[in-house]
Amino acid sequence: MPTTKSKPQTKSATVIALLTRAKGATLSEMCRATKWQTHSVRAFLTGLRKKDFVLTREQCGDDATAYRITQTPDQKARQVVS
Repeated sequence: MPTTKSKPQTKSATVIALLTRAKGATLSEMCRATKWQTHSVRAFLTGLRKKDFVLTREQCGDDATAYRITQTPDQKARQVVS
């Protein structure tokens, strides 16, 4: 019986998956998913911006802020070429 070894999902991939959801992700959701502290999540978000990801911040009803990726570097490059 063949077994397939899947690549372990990194914490970075987990955060990016949360940020690509339609509703985005709050800081606390990202902290819970990765077990990172808030300053580490914020630093990661800054790193994404430096890598040309476009992030938006939206105010949630419960005084939380949701972050969402609205454009990836690939999408941005396609716009420049078009």
